[in-house]
Amino acid sequence: MVTAQIGSSVKYLFINLSQSRVSMIDKIKYIFSGHETFQCKTLWLKKGYDFVKVGRDFNDSDAVIYLGVGKNMVSAIRYWMKAFGLLDNDNLTDIAHYIFDDDSGKDPFSEDLATLWLLHYLIVNTNHASLYKLVFDDFHKDKKEFSSEQLQRFVRRHCRDNGFDTLYNENTVKRDIDVFLKNYALPFDSKTNEDYSVLLLDLNLIRADNERKVYFFNDSGKRTISPEIFLYALIERKRDDKSVSFDTLLDLARLFCINTEELLSCIKRLTDLFHEYLVFTDNAGLKQIQFLKELNKDAVLNHYFSNR
Repeated sequence: MVTAQIGSSVKYLFINLSQSRVSMIDKIKYIFSGHETFQCKTLWLKKGYDFVKVGRDFNDSDAVIYLGVGKNMVSAIRYWMKAFGLLDNDNLTDIAHYIFDDDSGKDPFSEDLATLWLLHYLIVNTNHASLYKLVFDDFHKDKKEFSSEQLQRFVRRHCRDNGFDTLYNENTVKRDIDVFLKNYALPFDSKTNEDYSVLLLDLNLIRADNERKVYFFNDSGKRTISPEIFLYALIERKRDDKSVSFDTLLDLARLFCINTEELLSCIKRLTDLFHEYLVFTDNAGLKQIQFLKELNKDAVLNHYFSNR
């Protein structure tokens, strides 16, 4: 009787562990394909937004005509819309309307650098294009300079160490890395104007060393991030916490390739702009941001776009 109960308990535990593992894989499902090897072009998100806004479907037979691109590019535009968090189950999200609507959108053609910073944060945080979160949240912790081969080995090891070997395919990840790098840095052998017509290129977050054939995170000397975009991201990531440690701030700064000096400058600007809502304290070496009262992330964005 006892033996039967133990056997039943072990079976129950095994089933639950198996179910937990399945649910974990469903939740952390890595995506390294869908862009059809096309980096996100400068006006593709606006094209995609307008296309969906008027009730069109990416599967429509005349989508290529309406969008004015090839069939594979139609699929790529849909992928990038999802990757940037502008589509959810093929429905436009609030942030998509906020940016791209012709009447009420804050920056329909992504002409403001702050919009690019926001979109960069969105593609990392949405985690539909898995490589972006892996690179800026994890890989960047230990690497300042890297080759595409080193990045590929990191992804392979990450998938293996976390039990997701089946989600890793050598050629698929290699193509994804190539597209990722083209989204942020000019290719070593850049020859056409198409290489410059890339949405996130102006952020200058990753640079290529043509002589040594390596890339490096541009942690200084780039264009300064708008403090409101940093605060928007911070509010999302802190959730209900009333204080944010400096280590957490450094983690977020890494996502934007901000060095410590730039981070402190950004914090100073934030405490000046939103002094009623937050303060930065440094007591006995314990640095942190404390939120004095609730601050709506959308109000933070409105503050920037209303005063630019």
